[in-house]
Amino acid sequence: MIEKLYSDFDAPITIRSSQTKTFFENEINFQQLRSTTGVKQYTKATEEIVVIKHEDKWANATLFGVDSTFLMMSRMSAHMVDGFPALYENQEPVGIIGASLLDKLGGYIPQAFGRESVMIYGPKRDMKMSVGKNPFQTRIVPIVGRMNFNREVNAESMVVPIELSRELLGYAENELSAIYLDVTDPSKKHAIKTTIQEQLGNQFTVKTNDEKNELIFQTSKTERLIVIVILVFIFILASFNLVASLTMLFVEKKEDIHILKSMGADGQLIFRIFFYEGLLIAAKGIIFGLILGYGICFLQLQFGLLEMPNSFGEVFPIMLTVKDGLLILFLVSSLSFLASYFPVKMLLKRNAIV
Repeated sequence: MIEKLYSDFDAPITIRSSQTKTFFENEINFQQLRSTTGVKQYTKATEEIVVIKHEDKWANATLFGVDSTFLMMSRMSAHMVDGFPALYENQEPVGIIGASLLDKLGGYIPQAFGRESVMIYGPKRDMKMSVGKNPFQTRIVPIVGRMNFNREVNAESMVVPIELSRELLGYAENELSAIYLDVTDPSKKHAIKTTIQEQLGNQFTVKTNDEKNELIFQTSKTERLIVIVILVFIFILASFNLVASLTMLFVEKKEDIHILKSMGADGQLIFRIFFYEGLLIAAKGIIFGLILGYGICFLQLQFGLLEMPNSFGEVFPIMLTVKDGLLILFLVSSLSFLASYFPVKMLLKRNAIV
């Protein structure tokens, strides 16, 4: 889910200038870039913070100026809530806006007639501020679609043709903020990144989407470990119930224990009776717990009972694996063994049975 949310919109590899905010196309050898092994395609892009207005509502947004290859690279068609993915309609530039951003502006995508439109205010570059001067370039842009990637993109982003963004931002015809690269094999993107970095030198910074969203990916990787640690603590707390059950059983069966001893039963036999009783109690919990847990996961997979908040119908993702079931079985069985063995041993020693 994390890769789907953060890796589709963010290109596998991004090239930026390490010294300035923008750079010019003639600083990059696109022929060499295109022929690099593993590079599938590239997109020239501009990025800038702008102000967007719709009727009487205003919002800040990140304006992404891209060419048509970006729509394929980002799998835009799979992330549309309303409308359709396009940068031009009837040869006129149009935009795709984040779903939450359009909601914030009070707009919508009319399907039957017309187009929703927003006013974009792009800051003029190298302008001295003075009374009476307008510090913005403005343009009314029709909106043809709402995109749903992740919370950040949905709330802050708008995609338009790169020619329109250059006009709004006052960029030169060949000026760029970044170059987005798509790769043929995502598993080799770090090796491709290293190759490109060597080609471009220190004047440019080359990053993978993992590095760009490093905190998110590190968090998602450690989340599994955190959940397992929490589960272990829950299992430890639950094991006290098992200890209490065995203690109460021992108290109730004291007279029966003396009868067994008088019939010739030794301490090891009595130990095994209570020890196996503890394992049976735990086994019942493990079996019913796994059935219930996998049953809930199966219902979520089939019917999508739980939806993520502010996700426009996205359900909580579930993935069933045998490995997880075996891990839970091992952890609970180990704790059950310890919670049965040591308490029974101590009870029998205290009562001079073993």
